[in-house]
Amino acid sequence: MTTGAPRWYAHGYNRAGFYRLAGAAGLLPRRARLGLAVIAADIAVRRMPVERAMVRQNLRRVTGASETELDAITRDVFRDFAMCFADLVSTNRRPADKLRGYLAGVTGADRLGETGDGVISLTAHLGNWELGGRILAWRSARPTHVVVADDTARGLERWVRRGGDGVRFISRSRATTAVTLLAALRRGEVVALQGDRALGGRRDVRAPFFGRPAPFPLGPFVLARASGAPIVPAFCVLGPDHRYTITLHEPFTVKAGGEADALARWVGVLEHAVREHPTQWFNFYDIWGPAGA
Repeated sequence: MTTGAPRWYAHGYNRAGFYRLAGAAGLLPRRARLGLAVIAADIAVRRMPVERAMVRQNLRRVTGASETELDAITRDVFRDFAMCFADLVSTNRRPADKLRGYLAGVTGADRLGETGDGVISLTAHLGNWELGGRILAWRSARPTHVVVADDTARGLERWVRRGGDGVRFISRSRATTAVTLLAALRRGEVVALQGDRALGGRRDVRAPFFGRPAPFPLGPFVLARASGAPIVPAFCVLGPDHRYTITLHEPFTVKAGGEADALARWVGVLEHAVREHPTQWFNFYDIWGPAGA
């Protein structure tokens, strides 16, 4: 078991100046903005050797690509991340209804719940998860509580996390978070969580992922069992036309004592999504190693 809190974002580029620069690029037409993002990504892939090596290592297991192919796929991970990040930062202060042009479509929208009962939307660091959450909250017209980790670089949240349009961000480190989320679900609201990064604590569980056990957080499934709310896996990915498609998968519930089985089901859904979109799975560390290593 690992100890201590994972430090996912502890690198020198996680500074307000870089976020401010990316936000200023939002004044440009989107085509020009994405072009600049690609240029920045090509610089980053050379300037960030540790992250590049980790991405390459992960992709080797995920794709089975040759060493030559891995160079191109690794570069594309940085490019796709830069474009998604540019879109997030530049649209963060816009009302959600102004994002229609970014959306190609939503598959399985009815799976977010038509009965008015609470729903847990479970996603991953795949594609543009925060932009997708804002769009879904706007379309469903239901309050959505997004659970986030405290950023290790203070002052950056405002560049990527803007409340409003039915979205409220909740820190998972608050003592009252579990009570707040249970109350929201019982009111028929939506709770959005990410389920692909282990938290480095006793609630981490290892599950087979691309043929090798990897640690995942059990918390979302404990919440689902305690509340009775169904889990709906959801992903928002960038298409070749530079528009996003949101896909909501089949809901499932968690029975008492069935948290580990539910986690394994989620990991299967995640594995399929990563296999389909390997260059949009943005984990720049060894997913199969200790949490936060």
